[in-house]
Amino acid sequence: MSIGNSPEDERPFEDVSDEARPSIGRALRQARIDAGLTVDDVSSATRVRIAIVHAIEADNFAPCGGDVYARGHIRTLAKAVHLDPAPLLAQYDDSHGGRPAPTPAAPLFEAERIRPERRGPNWTAAMVAAIVAVVGFVGFTAFKGDGEGGKSSVAEGGSTSTADKTTPTPKTDKPKDPKPEPSDSAIAAVPQDKVTVKVSAVDGRSWVGVKDHNGRLLFDDLLKQGDSKTFQDSEKINLVLGDAGAIDLYVNGKKIEDDWQPGAVERLTYTKGDPQAG
Repeated sequence: MSIGNSPEDERPFEDVSDEARPSIGRALRQARIDAGLTVDDVSSATRVRIAIVHAIEADNFAPCGGDVYARGHIRTLAKAVHLDPAPLLAQYDDSHGGRPAPTPAAPLFEAERIRPERRGPNWTAAMVAAIVAVVGFVGFTAFKGDGEGGKSSVAEGGSTSTADKTTPTPKTDKPKDPKPEPSDSAIAAVPQDKVTVKVSAVDGRSWVGVKDHNGRLLFDDLLKQGDSKTFQDSEKINLVLGDAGAIDLYVNGKKIEDDWQPGAVERLTYTKGDPQAG
């Protein structure tokens, strides 16, 4: 023991470098244990598959399927075990070349069911045209009938005045314009020159990623149960649903009726003409 030094001065030097910082997987595992949770508990709460939870806790991010999904899983697991996800995401970015820059929408968001970018028939305009044609035909028929009735009365009575006295002029009730049934577009009340996508987490939580047609990131976060988000673009919306089974999806005012399974990851692309009839 050196003379004049306090016990604090003789403590071993503490290594506070990056090497002494626990790994992402070790930090998540320790926080889970401290919270008294099992891997099954965390998987049930986050809908992240058990195999992926084990892999991340072992610092193996390959099963996640890419940096975007790995960051989403890290954020979800950190919140489930009451950890601040920001330091873990920063640590992941440092060891994987930084946060991924926005990439073209086509490679990352290649939809399993690409809808053709074509407009469906304009049923509203067709219905209005049909109504106008019906009203015009009824009016023309009524007018023609009135004219023929007047001529017959004059011929039988010998004069116009006699016809007026003996035969009353038939009255034709003006037909009421039938009201067209509201179209899907009117019910949805969404702009026709844009694509509108609404994402609602109704059966649980789900990580959601959204990009516009230029590849600009519009949303990248966990959507909690009961939350809804609406997105619009002039041409195309690209989606990644981390847990599609928990999501209700509306495109241009119409609900997408797909049998997505809990925990399934879906990559989707929608345009102004979606969803197509049939």
